[in-house]
Amino acid sequence: MKDIETLMKERGLTYGQLTFGEICALASETGRTAGEMAVLEAAQANSVDEAEVGQAIWAEFSHNLIALDKGLESDGHSFLFGQVASELSQPGVPPLASNPLLDKAVKYTLATQVGNHCVGLRPCAGTGDSCPYTGMARALKEEVSDDKLVVRALAIMLKIGVLFRVAKTGTGCNLEGYGAGAASAAAAFSEIWGATPEQTAKAVVLAMSPTIAVPCTPRVMVPGLCASHIGGAIMIGWLSAWMSRNSNLPVNVPVDLMIAMAAAVHPVSGKEVVPVVIKYMEPFFKVNQQVESFVAEEVKAADKQRRAAISEEGIREAKAIAAKAGSIIKPFGDVVVGGSSQAVGSPANTARLAHELAKGKISKITIELYPELFARRAINVPAIVMGGVYGASTEDGKTYAEVMERVRTDNIEVEILEVPDYQLQRVTLKASEGDSMVSALNRGGARLVLLEASAGREAALDAAKRLGIVVVE
Repeated sequence: MKDIETLMKERGLTYGQLTFGEICALASETGRTAGEMAVLEAAQANSVDEAEVGQAIWAEFSHNLIALDKGLESDGHSFLFGQVASELSQPGVPPLASNPLLDKAVKYTLATQVGNHCVGLRPCAGTGDSCPYTGMARALKEEVSDDKLVVRALAIMLKIGVLFRVAKTGTGCNLEGYGAGAASAAAAFSEIWGATPEQTAKAVVLAMSPTIAVPCTPRVMVPGLCASHIGGAIMIGWLSAWMSRNSNLPVNVPVDLMIAMAAAVHPVSGKEVVPVVIKYMEPFFKVNQQVESFVAEEVKAADKQRRAAISEEGIREAKAIAAKAGSIIKPFGDVVVGGSSQAVGSPANTARLAHELAKGKISKITIELYPELFARRAINVPAIVMGGVYGASTEDGKTYAEVMERVRTDNIEVEILEVPDYQLQRVTLKASEGDSMVSALNRGGARLVLLEASAGREAALDAAKRLGIVVVE
């Protein structure tokens, strides 16, 4: 087994400045769990022994655990969450899950959020992630008998916390209650279940994935909504740790890269996503009437008018969506192989249209894809080629598996290009009796927006009708 101090020196690493990936790598190479390595790092960085690390961690939770208790009490009340925690603790309320650790972790997380609005919380990245941390701490203490194991779970959980505390620079639940909570819960559950460091890192990546760019709801002013963020963080963490610990689910993203991406996306979400969410949610912001009494009447009247207009606009948009929706007795499109109706099905159907409009033997296919589709070319190009060159449907799994070798055998030239235009997918076919080109915009459900066709728009629409391809506005 390798010596930790030798590895630290060889790699120029410093205790207290290790990344999560370095924690897991060092743990693996020295026969430790990720939690053991997190405890060791804290001990070395702070010149204390490992027992003192545990004592310090529990001391950090002292106030937040008081807030949790307040949230469980019958008089614990939040202006945004009501008495959700105490209500869910009443006799006769069915448990969330058959596992008491999961059930308590979610319930105590919600209780901490209620307590946050009663006595406040000590924040980490924000008060949002202090709720899952505290809920997890209380649940682990009650349900796991090994005190040292609990400390290790809390240590690896809080390692994520301190990293996210630095990464969070603005509003957004992707680096707070939901994002940090999900990642930290995944790490803690992994430690409790005896996961390898590699499995722990994988669990954190899985847990972070659905949280990327998730905004606040927004800025915790809409009643109730944050409950599914912070409670969902525990659920996502549980699922991610369970999958990682018990399967060989392939995950090839390094955990440090995932954290770096989340940090980079975070300010973009704050600037681009949050304003849209605020636009629609502002009419439902909780109002403090005592505060409003100091606001000018004309300002309140303008606010009321604006909020009413936003609600009316949203209803009109929802009705427009409903008007275009199909029947529930035919909700699905054709089968799409390759894993994604948007990344695979929509460009493949663009290619199928081009094939239908070409004449004679095809000798070359040129595929132009916008950056996201180009990046996902491993799954969409085979479908585009089989649809464009051979006219295969999106459900032809046999051809999908063989087509790239088949075009080599048939001497078909394939050109794959990246284009900057958002959502653009263009397929051009060179054929012996008549070339064709179809340009479209990508849509989910294997649908497309027809932009241009060399044979003319009407010919392309007729071809789509023959092939059963859905063209939308």
